[in-house]
Amino acid sequence: MKFLDQCKVYIRSGNGGGGAVSFRREKYIEYGGPDGGDGGRGGDVWIEAQDGLNTLIDFRYSQHFKADTGTHGMGRNRHGAAGEDIIMKVPVGTQVLEEDKETLIVDMDTAGQRFLLAKGGNGGWGNDRFKSSINQAPYHANPGQEGEERWIWLRLKLIADVGLAGLPNAGKSTFLAAASAAKPKIADYPFTTIHPNLGIVDLSPSERFVLADIPGLIEGASDGAGLGTRFLGHVERTAVLIHVIDSTQTDVVEAWRTVRHELEAYGEELGDKTEIIALNKIDALDESTVAMQREALEEAAGVPVRLVSAVAGTGVKEILREAYALVRDRKAAAAVGKGGEDEVGWKP
Repeated sequence: MKFLDQCKVYIRSGNGGGGAVSFRREKYIEYGGPDGGDGGRGGDVWIEAQDGLNTLIDFRYSQHFKADTGTHGMGRNRHGAAGEDIIMKVPVGTQVLEEDKETLIVDMDTAGQRFLLAKGGNGGWGNDRFKSSINQAPYHANPGQEGEERWIWLRLKLIADVGLAGLPNAGKSTFLAAASAAKPKIADYPFTTIHPNLGIVDLSPSERFVLADIPGLIEGASDGAGLGTRFLGHVERTAVLIHVIDSTQTDVVEAWRTVRHELEAYGEELGDKTEIIALNKIDALDESTVAMQREALEEAAGVPVRLVSAVAGTGVKEILREAYALVRDRKAAAAVGKGGEDEVGWKP
């Protein structure tokens, strides 16, 4: 299945049905009178976040969503039926933006969340509504109200707890494959990964989190070089970033600085996220070279550097446990902030 993380769609709610102009014509009813019914309400356009979806590919082939028009009113005070609603099902983490691609309408970050994008028009009144003591035979009725229409953008930001960042060919996809059951494409050339991949990390039956791998960043990505920063949105929601650095390259410090610069240039607080630095491919070097690379990197970054070999599995489990601890702390803090302090420490 192809990955699509942004698209532009047209939505239109239904028009209300028109009211009816009608008069009673029954036998033995001397004066009759108006009996035109009201029109039905137009259908609404809703958006709903649904589990099990991880791409917007369906919206590439269906870009126009129009709700039904309400049924017109009829004689004998018969009201028209309401138009059928349209429900757009999107992956959890989808943002809805105005046509300017900047103004946020709603962030669908919870499974089952629903939001009304366009309200259907009200149905028009039939002539029975307008009868009075001085107007006993009204010959007019209201037309249905027009529905709403607009163009909107859908942008998917994957829901992940931990994100992988680094230069192309640093070993991020190999790390993802070693940490989870995901099977991303792995090869010995840059930009093997051209779209984000997700994996579920199971440390134990009660310790589980989502790990996201995004395409590699290169110098100038914030200005559009390579694949640019388009996919950085998929790690905006993460609690921690694992920065994977290839230990076999000449200047590991410059590699770290390049990615850090692109993260900070992107904004959205990515530069402020907790970062775990993983020096990868240590099985390809001797111990003295690895120690030298690690020392240089720790001096530049000012934080401890973890040694990893994603191919051999060395150090992978330790980094995952460290990342999970940070994710757990963040979730606990968020629960306390929402008034759930009592529930955080509660166990059945």
